[in-house]
Amino acid sequence: MSRTAHDFEFVSLDGKPLKLSGFKGKAVLVVNTASECGYTPQYAGLQTLWQANKAKGLVVLGVPSNDFGAQEPGDATAIGKFCAARYGVDFPLTTKQKVIGAGAHPFYRWIAEELGEAGSPRWNFHKYLIDRDGALAGAWPSSVAPDAKELTAAIGAALDAPAR
Repeated sequence: MSRTAHDFEFVSLDGKPLKLSGFKGKAVLVVNTASECGYTPQYAGLQTLWQANKAKGLVVLGVPSNDFGAQEPGDATAIGKFCAARYGVDFPLTTKQKVIGAGAHPFYRWIAEELGEAGSPRWNFHKYLIDRDGALAGAWPSSVAPDAKELTAAIGAALDAPAR
């Protein structure tokens, strides 16, 4: 059987295991984030997306990474404080991860296997939508804002589709 996103786990910002299998039956938008990037204001849009859709089954999962331009220099405490104070973020965040290259977190290596190397993040705030069954349902580059019609339509379709 082929792997799904539900086969992977992260560590949450507070140091606890964060198994993606815990999100079975939900759609998950996984976003590699950074606190000092030109796209950092997307945190506000991600928080809005989360607030508007979490009751319908959407999880927004932020994955801080320092891979692009060293734009996430902080530790877990600094990242959490920044996101909460600046953008009111209360969606789940993981500890800082590598998202590209041989040392990338296994989830991101799986993404590269699924989409080819061209599907790997090219910058901070790259977005991947995982459907209710853990399959990859779409990918969007950093320039696609959280409220972009193409992204919100895909999220709506993933939320409307029943889990298999």
